[in-house]
This record gives sequence, structure tokens and C-alpha cells, in this order.
Amino acid sequence: MLSRYTWNMESPRDKLDLDRSQVKKAVHALLAYIKSSSSSQKLLENDGQAISLLLTLWTIPKKEQKIRIPLPHGLRTESGDVCLFTRDEPKMTSEQTVRFYKKLLKVRGIQNAIEVIPFNMLKTEYKPFEAKRKLLGNFDLFLSDARIHRRLPSHIGKHFYERKKVPLSVDLESKHLARDMERLIHGTTLTVSNKGSCCMVRVAHSDMTADEMVENVMTALSTISAKLSTSGKNIKIIHLKSQTSVALPIYTSDLSHLALVEEARKEARLNKGAQKRKRANKNTEVSELITKETGEEEEEEIPQLVPFETPTKKPKREIISKKGLKKAPKPAAGKGLKKTIKDTKLTKKIPKVTACDLKRKAKNK
Repeated sequence: MLSRYTWNMESPRDKLDLDRSQVKKAVHALLAYIKSSSSSQKLLENDGQAISLLLTLWTIPKKEQKIRIPLPHGLRTESGDVCLFTRDEPKMTSEQTVRFYKKLLKVRGIQNAIEVIPFNMLKTEYKPFEAKRKLLGNFDLFLSDARIHRRLPSHIGKHFYERKKVPLSVDLESKHLARDMERLIHGTTLTVSNKGSCCMVRVAHSDMTADEMVENVMTALSTISAKLSTSGKNIKIIHLKSQTSVALPIYTSDLSHLALVEEARKEARLNKGAQKRKRANKNTEVSELITKETGEEEEEEIPQLVPFETPTKKPKREIISKKGLKKAPKPAAGKGLKKTIKDTKLTKKIPKVTACDLKRKAKNK
């Protein structure tokens, strides 16, 4: 049985205090298992199995994080298992851009054989689903020019994300291009997801020697504990495993660390609450000052010297007659108004017949 590792609580970044001899025992056990399985089943004789670290956290992180880990012994050889997506150079065909970037990599001192695919070629030749699957299986690592990195997700498809082969961005205009490329090719990346408490990172392969594997494991764990957004106390268990073997625990934290994690979370909540209160107090003070200043300005700008009254009702119309002032009758609404107008017109046109008029007519006859 492997002995449990202890935690160095006095370290400023809560780094893991791992015992090199215990890691070496786990590596030898994995190598023995891989040899026995390959000799019995006659599988994986030429291809080396990937050896990975499996990290289990106490709490699920709130944000996703990617940690780039440089390794002293590279995971990949000089064989061409790396693909680079580049932008389309102006006034150049896709073949000319491939030659241009291959020449650039040689001039900058990059020895690895890298396959170059321009962006236009990716859109046209690798548009079908089968072509994308073949591309995904042919290469182990994908890199992309930082100038076109944001345009790739809509063209590579979801399978690159499911297989965890998302292209890593590289600044091809950098002065230290060889150093940056070597760190990505010979190193590895850990993606700490915010959807679960487990994450895995490839650290070595079975073709390495035991000492090389141990060095890679130690450097990977030191960088992870230093760059992890949550403190090292959040790590619960660390396992070492191959593709077909059982996961061997190389570190198991005590329950006391869970209490430390909870205390750290409470302190963070209290700090956030205090910051929110300070912001709220500042906002209220500023709003009060603004209201006071605006009130004083309004009083100075708009002085009310003479009070005035607004009329509430309209004055009634009045008609002047011989007898005196009389109120005008209210006009009839609707059809009644029309009828009164017609009657007045008829009365004007038809004159009244009296008795005197009849006597005059009789005398004339």
C-alpha cells in the first residue's frame, strides 16, 4: 500500500509536500502493469500509453480555468502529430501560405514537424463531417494563430471540445516564438471545469523511463498547486493512472482540510459583504450630495416672486339686449341643433299673413 502524503500548511501558496520515493513506487507499479497487459494481450506494443493525473477537488470551482504546464520531458516526439491553423495571407493562395509559414517556423528554430492548414483550406476542404473526424484522429495537438483563434469554434465542430483537443492559441508574431511553441508542444494543459469536481491532465507516456515520469509528475503538481485559482487546500485526492489501469492514489487529504476550505469560503463571503456595504454607503453619500446641490440650484434659479392663479372654469358667454344682460341659452347637442337651424331658415323665408293683408287684397280685386 502507498502511504499517504502530508500537506505543508506553512507554505505561502499551500503547495503539496510530495515524497519523491512514493511517486516513484506508483510509477513502477504502472509500468509493470502495462508490460504485463501488453505481453499477454499483444496490444499496444509500439504505441505508448498515456499516463495522467486525476485530481478530485473538495468544492466545484465557480469559473473555468486553463493551466498551461511546461514539462521537463516532452510528451511528443519530433514526428508530425501537431497541426497549426494559420490565417490567410493577403495576395497568396493556400499553398503559398503553407510554404510561407513552414519557412517561418524553420527560420525561428522550431525542429518539430508541424502540419500547417490555412483558414480558407479549413473552411473548404474540411467542411464535411468525415473530413473533420479524420483531421481529429490524425493529430494529437492542435495550435492556432491568435489572430484567427476566435473564428475557429464555428468551423472545427463540437468533437474537438468533446475529445479535449481544442486548439491552443499561439502568437506567431512573437519574438520568442520557438520558446512558446516548445512549451506548448512539449508541455500539457489542465482544464479545471466548473461543472464537476474532477479534472484530468496528461503528464507522461509509457515509453519514458521511470525517472522522467517522476520528474514530470512532480513539476506538474507544483505548477498546478501554484496556479490553481482556488487554494491548494481545495484538492481532495490525487490519482495516477494509465489508459487501462486502475487509478493509484498518491495523495489523500484529511477531513481537517474540508473545515479549512469552509472557513476560507466564509471569509470570502464576509469580505464580499463588507465590500458591498462600503459601495452602498458611498453611493448613498454621493446621491445625498447631488440632491442637496440640485435643490439649492433650483431655489436660486426659479424664484417665485408673484403668485398667480390658474383659471379653473371657462367664463360663460353673455348676450347684450335692451332689457339688460342675459345668459346665452345652451346650444342643443346632436340632431336637435340641426332642427333648430332649419326652423329658423323656414321662418325667415315664409312671411306671416294677417287680417289687414286679406282686406287689402279684397279691395284691390
